[in-house]
Amino acid sequence: MTQTATVVDTYGLTPRVKGFRLRVPGETFEYEAGQHTTIHFEAGSGEVVRPYTPTNLPGTDELTLAIKRYEDGLASSYMHTRDPGDRITIGPIDGDLTLADPDRDVAFVGTGTGITPLLAMARQYVAEGTGDAHFLFGEKSEESIIHRGTLNELAAADSNFEVTFSLSDPGWRWTGRVGYVQTHLEELFDDFESRDFYVCGVPQMVVDTKARLRELGAPEERIHSEGWEDGAVSED
Repeated sequence: MTQTATVVDTYGLTPRVKGFRLRVPGETFEYEAGQHTTIHFEAGSGEVVRPYTPTNLPGTDELTLAIKRYEDGLASSYMHTRDPGDRITIGPIDGDLTLADPDRDVAFVGTGTGITPLLAMARQYVAEGTGDAHFLFGEKSEESIIHRGTLNELAAADSNFEVTFSLSDPGWRWTGRVGYVQTHLEELFDDFESRDFYVCGVPQMVVDTKARLRELGAPEERIHSEGWEDGAVSED
């Protein structure tokens, strides 16, 4: 069942990623961090439905989304032209990528807008978790890092929460890690059998990261992802 939400605020996160605060007055959104809603709108070919994951925790009448604009993206172009006061149609919140056990050590491994479910789960873990959390996030350039400030604030507020950024195409001023996130797994972690790994981002990264985690000894039940990425890569 869909419902109508009002755009309360919009704000820039990176040159191509825009943040949105959506509100449904009188509604209390109850869901598990990491689950996604859908945006519905009419286009020339009929109804368009696209999934987007709230980055905030449940329990309020608002959802916050981070949406990257693509030149040929119907939904991203539609959302990037929404202004405060506009009304949009959203679907129910569901999905399988959720925090399995807040009492185990965790690693969040993401790229691009794959940060959205991971950020929500990281917030839940900081609030409820009893172990160590490490957020490994990869982007192409420094200006493209989504929610960099938010991740650094989580790390500053919790000594058991660590953040590592890696850039595949860094500028000359960058002093952090360089390369794809999956190339840093062995250096950053040594508890592959017991830590839960949550992986989200472009399909090829997810497939490659899961394969590398298996090579390093992570059992299948410790590797969590949306689950559709293998098919997306095999179709290319």
